Amino acid sequence: MLDSCKLKSACNLPFICNKKINTAGTSNAEVPLADPGMYQLNITLRRGQSLAARDRGGTSDPYVKFKIGGKEVFRSKIIHKNLNPVWEEKACILVDHLREPLYIKVFDYDFGLQDDFMGSAFLDLTQLELNRPTDVTLTLKDPHYPDHDLGIILLSVILTPKEGESRDVTMLMRKSWKRSSKELSENEVVGSYFSVKSLFWRFQTQSLRLSDLHRKSHLWRGIVSITLIEGRDLKAMDSNGLSDPYVKFRLGHQKYKSKIMPKTLNPQWREQFDFHLYEERGGIIDITAWDKDAGKRDDFIGRCQVDLSALSREQTHKLELQLEEGEGHLVLLVTLTASATVSISDLSINSLEDQKEREEILKRYSPLRIFHNLKDVGFLQVKVIRAEGLMAADVTGKSDPFCVVELNNDRLLTHTVYKNLNPEWNKVFTFNIKDIHSVLEVTVYDEDRDRSADFLGKVAIPLLSIQNGEQKAYVLKNKQLTGPTKGVIYLEIDVIFNAVKASLRTLIPKEQKYIEEENRLSKQLLLRNFIRMKRCVMVLVNAAYYVNSCFDWDSPPRSLAAFVLFLFVVWNFELYMIPLVLLLLLTWNYFLIISGKDNRQRDTVVEDILEDEEEEDDKDDKDSEKKGFINKIYAIQEVCVSVQNILDEVASFGERIKNTFNWTVPFLSWLAIVALCVFTVILYCIPLRYIVLVWGINKFTKKLRSPYAIDNNELLDFLSRVPSDVQVVQYQELKPDPSHSPYKRKKNNLG
Repeated sequence: MLDSCKLKSACNLPFICNKKINTAGTSNAEVPLADPGMYQLNITLRRGQSLAARDRGGTSDPYVKFKIGGKEVFRSKIIHKNLNPVWEEKACILVDHLREPLYIKVFDYDFGLQDDFMGSAFLDLTQLELNRPTDVTLTLKDPHYPDHDLGIILLSVILTPKEGESRDVTMLMRKSWKRSSKELSENEVVGSYFSVKSLFWRFQTQSLRLSDLHRKSHLWRGIVSITLIEGRDLKAMDSNGLSDPYVKFRLGHQKYKSKIMPKTLNPQWREQFDFHLYEERGGIIDITAWDKDAGKRDDFIGRCQVDLSALSREQTHKLELQLEEGEGHLVLLVTLTASATVSISDLSINSLEDQKEREEILKRYSPLRIFHNLKDVGFLQVKVIRAEGLMAADVTGKSDPFCVVELNNDRLLTHTVYKNLNPEWNKVFTFNIKDIHSVLEVTVYDEDRDRSADFLGKVAIPLLSIQNGEQKAYVLKNKQLTGPTKGVIYLEIDVIFNAVKASLRTLIPKEQKYIEEENRLSKQLLLRNFIRMKRCVMVLVNAAYYVNSCFDWDSPPRSLAAFVLFLFVVWNFELYMIPLVLLLLLTWNYFLIISGKDNRQRDTVVEDILEDEEEEDDKDDKDSEKKGFINKIYAIQEVCVSVQNILDEVASFGERIKNTFNWTVPFLSWLAIVALCVFTVILYCIPLRYIVLVWGINKFTKKLRSPYAIDNNELLDFLSRVPSDVQVVQYQELKPDPSHSPYKRKKNNLG
């Protein structure tokens, strides 16, 4: 009798050892084989019946999500205004093992709002028969209200093992052990197992290569660039015969909302944004036009759609779309382009460590390729390694953390590590950089199956502050990025970019984020913006007092020097002296910084106000759960929010000018030096009248040369990249607590 455990040890074969083989007898005992590891689950989402109504009209806009092991593996299309939707959509899912059930969740889509939960169900994969189509009817339930009837979902599923040499391995192993009425020696059995091992090794190598292909995956197939030009003859929704129109766009789960154009039926938007294209055949963009009404529900103007599969690629299409269920037209420019460099992979698959790939990336962003695809500024690689000491979000004292990595509108997620406060993800994310002044945001959440994820911590890292190839521990901050929360996250980041392209992109409008939190009235935020604006105004007031003191001869030596300087400047003034003075100011502050005499002070006032604001936000969150604002004060709130935002914009404008000269972002300060040098030379060499003439001709003929050009101001676009004092505080790195270090803890324990 031969112990099969010895065979497993000798051959390193992955089967479960729980029986002994009797080689002398006539018994046909079999060794139970382990789970082959990889299955293919083919699902057809048929339809839903008697689903729950979540909209005011007694209907819903349902769609379905499939999850396995906490990861979303499929999302269906949306069926509008239907409680008995028919999808007939197919999904092919690779399953590593059958222990994790398929989790089905149904939601009601609400544009611009959080989608409503309509029920969930589980499908136990271990109960499915292999290679046999099965019709499944699942009853939807709400875990919080198990008695509620939420309808049913009908599926067709078939579970099959992965095709390939694994089947040959199984058959050969069975033949080796099913020799009945024959006596085998120990050497014969071991020899047969080595033949199995040889075949299994080929299968295992093939599987590893296959998994390598899956471990590095490009997440979308292209980019849809959309420019909303204008609206024509829209429907009048207000009593004055006009409207305040805005437009919403949706492609899959991606959303964009245009700005509001007040009191017009022929709005001119001139807004540009991008969507990611996930499907090979394209997709459908849902477009709705609305009239903004303060204090009540916005009025619906009309809807239309764009079928991307009907548009040719690498070509700009001008579309004039008739609004259905309403009046008027929308004019768009739509361009489909090839995929950007965005991917997720395991830590072992690293683009920059592959010498060939690294050389290709460096060549792509070399100084010689300045005018090749100006939108492609650079390459970003983010290694999300692990986190330590996270906050416990569950009642068990643990969390189910996952990580969200965002760069502008590119948003990628890691897998979830369940019941762990020190998770290891070991994932590599790559992004295409369109603006070197973007901020990388890494947020850690705790996954909850039946409600929105809980926030655990966040860091914001400006790309220009990144030191390549350095693994760093970042202290997690709160939602407002004003103070620390529990835990640290370990990241290694590399940035490669073309400086000339980055400089040129600085002078065009900044990319707008699709999804941003709506502004709400906050006493602390209003006070903060007022104080910031007051400080900027006080700089001008103090300067005026200083000049007036020179006129009053409060200090005769100072007044005499000012008088002589005034006579000299006025007598010899030329226009080129204005950028020259600003250039000297930038240079003076630069030499102060490199000499160690940094005159920049940490803004403790702003930090204190931000901390107070965070406390108020926590209080507001609790109060808002009890009762919302009544309709009568909506208009007042909107006015207060507008004033609050105006104060923020004015204060930020002054702070950005100050931070340009303070060398807060050296890249931008150097860019300002180059620009000022160029302006100085131009103003010195070219008479002012010619410069004004060229400027006027350019402004007057701009619309003639490019009818759909988006208006911009190069100076304001430049300043929009300079952080305000609030952003400087938010992007500031916190020093990690030495107690978080695992080596420190080991020493303390030994001590």
